Amino acid sequence: MTETPAGTPAPTPLLVLDVVGLTPQLLAHMPNLRKLAASGSQAPLSTVLPAVTCSAQSTFLTGTLPAEHGIVGNGWYFRELGDVLLWRQHNGLVSGDKLWDAARRVHPGYTVANICWWYAMGADTDYTVTPRPVYYADGRKEPDCYTRPPALHDELTEKLGTFPLFHFWGPGADLVSSQWIVDATRHIVRTRRPDLALCYLPHLDYDLQRYGPDDPRSHRAATELDAAMAPLLDDARAEGRTVVALSEYGITRVSRPVDINRALRRAGLLEVHTQDGMEYLDPMASRAFAVSDHQLAHVYVRRPEDLDATREALKDLPGIDELLDDEGKKAHGLDHPRSGELVAIAEPDAWFTYYYWLDDDRAPDFAQLVEIHRKPGYDPVELFMDPLDPYVRLKAAKAIARKKLGMRYRLAVVPLDASPIRGSHGRLPRSDEEGPLILCSTPRAVGDRVAATDVKSLLLQLAGLH
Repeated sequence: MTETPAGTPAPTPLLVLDVVGLTPQLLAHMPNLRKLAASGSQAPLSTVLPAVTCSAQSTFLTGTLPAEHGIVGNGWYFRELGDVLLWRQHNGLVSGDKLWDAARRVHPGYTVANICWWYAMGADTDYTVTPRPVYYADGRKEPDCYTRPPALHDELTEKLGTFPLFHFWGPGADLVSSQWIVDATRHIVRTRRPDLALCYLPHLDYDLQRYGPDDPRSHRAATELDAAMAPLLDDARAEGRTVVALSEYGITRVSRPVDINRALRRAGLLEVHTQDGMEYLDPMASRAFAVSDHQLAHVYVRRPEDLDATREALKDLPGIDELLDDEGKKAHGLDHPRSGELVAIAEPDAWFTYYYWLDDDRAPDFAQLVEIHRKPGYDPVELFMDPLDPYVRLKAAKAIARKKLGMRYRLAVVPLDASPIRGSHGRLPRSDEEGPLILCSTPRAVGDRVAATDVKSLLLQLAGLH
């Protein structure tokens, strides 16, 4: 913690855990978090639209809706670049007064550690850890992370090993990445003693999307994560650090992928260009296309005169629940220039694919890769290996062997069939049982309900800085 002038109360140290996908249903399988809530306080958390990581976290930290902070999803169409970009990392994309800015106005020198919350790079925090692969000049991608200060990188790597990127996302995503983040958080809190430590724990994102929230494997994932968190919770208790655990969204059962871009293409609105027999989305030439993001899709319409044709192409598409226009976006706090001209919301049991090709033989080569930065939309199928390819594990082993020899490799194992996905999110929840939660180690701290826009002020209050 920071030095405090004589007579000025020191801020109460905080640990804020973003436990992705936490709901009341899953809390039943997490005894350590349940104990924290029982001795402290617990409430439903009213999330934002879209209920996705980047939008929700930005609301937690700014106290504003996407219409103000500008993070309208995990990615969007950058009109000024003519390109769809997801999972950018620069904090400069997030507008508004951040939590640490407000804290430092009250307590100059307030220190913050961000361990894997999004938009970490370029943020005015004291300690930063965020996933960041090494992109070698020969095309290889190797696991690693970015840290500030830079020396923290080698310190964490020596103590914990290389950041386990391929356990953070992809077919191998599992508890290993969350365990590394827990251990990194424990180390930073113990050695740096920041006033505020933000910790992102993604483990529940994986099996809940693979198998659905009601599957025993998902319940087991919740128990595993709870056990991994236990030493961190013990550290916080011993230090007198207030703990807040919250979630951005709840993951609900789905069974229907919706190929929104294929509908726009069949209507003659979406265009592609072809190279080496592969089709690539041409957003600059398309009259309309969608950036799919779980259960929400931003539909970008190049000219106003094409709005009616776009609505017509989508109005009877099975799986679409709502199509928001300007008034609808405004009602949901999503009326920002980065949003699509229309915003599609999926029905509760449906979600949007990014697929735009009509023949799998024309799909781009990155479609079968874990390639979050080249696909013009979110692809949860990256959590699977292709079940229809009898040689998929042999191909994977061969690619990994080439990687270990320092050679270029291509891990083309992701299926082109979206039907295995059983969990998704992005809509506003139908009930509190399916929605996100906020827990606090302090009794009576959270009241009956907390809005996502009130998380910032709640954390300032818990720190004694409000």
